[in-house]
Amino acid sequence: MTDKTPHLVVAPNVPVSAQVAVPPTLAVLPWIGGFLKPYRNRVLLAILFLLIGSLSWLALGQGVRLLVDDGFVANNNARLNQITLGILLLCMLSSAAVFCRFYLMTWLGERVSADIRNRVYQHMLKLSPSFYGEMRTGEVISRFTADTTLLQSVVGSSLSMALRATVTAIGGLLMMALTSFKMTGLVLLAVPLVLLPIIVLGRKVRKLSRVSQDRLAEVGAYVDESLHEIHTVQSYGHEPRDKQLFADRIEQVMQSAKQRIFYRALLIAAVMLLSITAMVLISWVGARDVMAGVVSAGELTAFMFYAVMVAGSAATISEVTGDIQRAAGATERLIELATAPVEIASPAVPQALCAPVAGALSLHQLSFAYPQVADKMVLQQLNIDIQPGERIALVGPSGAGKTTLFQLLQRFYQPTTGQILLDGTDISQLDLTQLRAQFALVPQESVIFASSVLENVRYGRPDATEQEVINACIAARADGFIAEFSDGYATQLGERGVRLSGGQKQRIAIARAILADRPVLLLDEATSSLDALSEQQVQQALDNLMQGKTTLIIAHRLATVLNADRILLLEHGRLIASGTHQQLLLSSPLYKQLAELQLLN
Repeated sequence: MTDKTPHLVVAPNVPVSAQVAVPPTLAVLPWIGGFLKPYRNRVLLAILFLLIGSLSWLALGQGVRLLVDDGFVANNNARLNQITLGILLLCMLSSAAVFCRFYLMTWLGERVSADIRNRVYQHMLKLSPSFYGEMRTGEVISRFTADTTLLQSVVGSSLSMALRATVTAIGGLLMMALTSFKMTGLVLLAVPLVLLPIIVLGRKVRKLSRVSQDRLAEVGAYVDESLHEIHTVQSYGHEPRDKQLFADRIEQVMQSAKQRIFYRALLIAAVMLLSITAMVLISWVGARDVMAGVVSAGELTAFMFYAVMVAGSAATISEVTGDIQRAAGATERLIELATAPVEIASPAVPQALCAPVAGALSLHQLSFAYPQVADKMVLQQLNIDIQPGERIALVGPSGAGKTTLFQLLQRFYQPTTGQILLDGTDISQLDLTQLRAQFALVPQESVIFASSVLENVRYGRPDATEQEVINACIAARADGFIAEFSDGYATQLGERGVRLSGGQKQRIAIARAILADRPVLLLDEATSSLDALSEQQVQQALDNLMQGKTTLIIAHRLATVLNADRILLLEHGRLIASGTHQQLLLSSPLYKQLAELQLLN
């Protein structure tokens, strides 16, 4: 493993954003270079036009020298006209090169930014829920938007300006040396003085840029959270407090920005002061040489032309250095996301399930604790065998581990010990996509996307026809209220299904599961938000859906457990009883208590 390989920093009580892969500074350029590699021809063309433009401007210095010595001083009108025409042609060539360079570099900035967003998003989809349990969604969004936009600006503009200024500065120094070696030596003595603030203050700007981006991400996370829960915010009259908390976060952003701006302004001012001072002193030496007859007036004019170009290039470099340093900090944050470890992944050589999948499930000595609280076992040594097509109701107090079991079955988390078998195959040996394709989930909190009814139901099977979607909605008793919408199945449901009631959301989720038609159903009390009439209708649809399918139901109502083939009673992550409703009423005091207090409500 080389020094450039991202490494994982793990510290107790530190948020995941600080524990993901932290890239060394030198890893930034190779990482961006990897995205530029597919477009190497455009990069080479951009560099070519950059060189043509810079060399054209450098050639202007010689045109100025000839204009003064051969035209103005020699009082030669014909020669003056020729040189002027040549200078105009050089300007046209340089302008054309600038157009091509600007177009290519701006295109590359947009393309690289889009590719980085794609790469990071694809990686984020692979990360397990434990990652998102610690990193706030708003911070992730900030990295996708603010950081990639900043990187786009730098690749498309600032980096190009820095390269052009560097080429111009080097070329200008060479031309100055050809004009007057003595004065160029004096310039070179001043170069370290100009570079010193760029190196020292540039490092400070980069560090503060990273802090500023982190503060901005915190603002994004807070906005995402408060607006997502706007009903709760307004119900509790929390607006004044939220305004103050948001203002405090904005001030933190401003404080870090003030420091960054201060050092960046200091950097620009220091470079300009040192550059102009050096130019004035060197001009004074050059003027004395002209009076002494050592150099011509044209040579001094050309030298000063190049000196101005070099000084301007130095100023440009110092100005865009701040942008580049900010982009470097932003890139590090993106690399952290793109290299965050994937805790749950498909095996290199996955086993295949035999078709058709029967849906037999076996849990052997299954124990689990969430990574954030590894010392607290949520499930403890579960041994359960579920036959194909069997209906199992999971009952138990809050925190018994029922929902956690659903997550383990779909391998969103890895068991601490033990194993889960699907049709006799350890699910850890299966391809994740194939494994999860065997489960249809209806959660208690129905998930509705900001798209149409059709696309929400089709989410369970993207290739389904419109008629198949309609049939699923009819089976889920959702067609009635959908038909009342002015746009029917094309109706946009809004952010998180804001246009639907709780019961309507649940029926859409049930229709999604019906359409998916998978061998194992996971129902987290799928009728909990329905009124009595709707519950009866949906229960009939679920009864039809469950025919021939292995079904696990987190039960909170008596009707659910009565229809189950077997009831599993969980407490503190342990299986303490198993049987039918009547058997458990007689044999388990806890179940009897739950039946009286919860199931019968």
